[in-house]
Amino acid sequence: MIKAGIIGSTGYAGSELVRLLLGHRETEIVWYGSRSYIDEKYASVYGNMFKLVEDVCRDDNLEQLSKEADVIFTATPQGFLASVLTDSILDNCKVIDLSADFRIRDISVYESWYGIEHKSPQYMKEAVYGLCELYREQIRGTRLLANPGCYTTCSILTTYPLVKAGIIDPATLIVDAKSGTSGAGRGAKVPNLFCEVNENIKAYGVATHRHTPEIEQELSVAAGKDIRISFTPHLVPMNRGILVTAYADLVKKADGSLPTQGEIRSAYEACYKDEYFIRLLEKNVCPETKWVEGSNFVDMNFKIDERVGRVIMMGALDNIVKGAAGQAVQNMNLMFGIEETEGLKLVPSFP
Repeated sequence: MIKAGIIGSTGYAGSELVRLLLGHRETEIVWYGSRSYIDEKYASVYGNMFKLVEDVCRDDNLEQLSKEADVIFTATPQGFLASVLTDSILDNCKVIDLSADFRIRDISVYESWYGIEHKSPQYMKEAVYGLCELYREQIRGTRLLANPGCYTTCSILTTYPLVKAGIIDPATLIVDAKSGTSGAGRGAKVPNLFCEVNENIKAYGVATHRHTPEIEQELSVAAGKDIRISFTPHLVPMNRGILVTAYADLVKKADGSLPTQGEIRSAYEACYKDEYFIRLLEKNVCPETKWVEGSNFVDMNFKIDERVGRVIMMGALDNIVKGAAGQAVQNMNLMFGIEETEGLKLVPSFP
């Protein structure tokens, strides 16, 4: 059995890790870390775990945890892991970080967008960006995994095939994204109160959202050159889900015609035809968050707008599962050489 510890187990991503790992046949949770609830029963924080989890919450001592666990998940705020990570922790066990501390390869870019000093840049070169569909082989051999964010996972996976194939002009790429309120975390904040969120939709982080450089980093790899995008997130009054709608100019072929429906679909299939968790929908079917809720699936599709020479790319996922905890478990499976789908063959729940 893989012994797992979770730091930040009482946040939304942490609690989803607990739910998924309890159903994982090859994993045992040995540490429920939560600075806010030390010595309190985990099931008193999350009543859905009554009679399922008898453990009490413990502190965030990674040095001690690394001696008891084979893998540590850190579902913690930005800057935490970078401030405490040591050689001995990584020598003792593998670490899967759900924050942004090791996602952005350029330290100066990280510090600029997140407004904090990176405390352990020496580990950046060995950290692997944990987008399983793109970096599967690198993930298998790493001991430090940077688990991508929810907006970034959906935005990158939805647009990556057409950027890589040169079918769109990435300089024209606009990503419009919507998220459920769980993406903002479990902390008490006035903007997240029911009366503030209900019956409302709003853009936020306009032209400044810190997931922007993460998306640009990975799409630049696909394009083979540095690119910049426009990314605008929105908060919508639902618990879970990310919906991305992205727009870009199509690159005309030598004869002046636009890429066809079949050529664009072939670009997606070239990247994802063997990917269990990516579902390319049938023609004219748009992704909806309700059909991926509670699952590790990403639904995606596209529509050509011949009138203006653009393509609309659409993707949907559950921000706490594939956008956080589910992807972390998928990465763990790869890192320990077990079936990638173990613990994750979850049928989306509806209604």
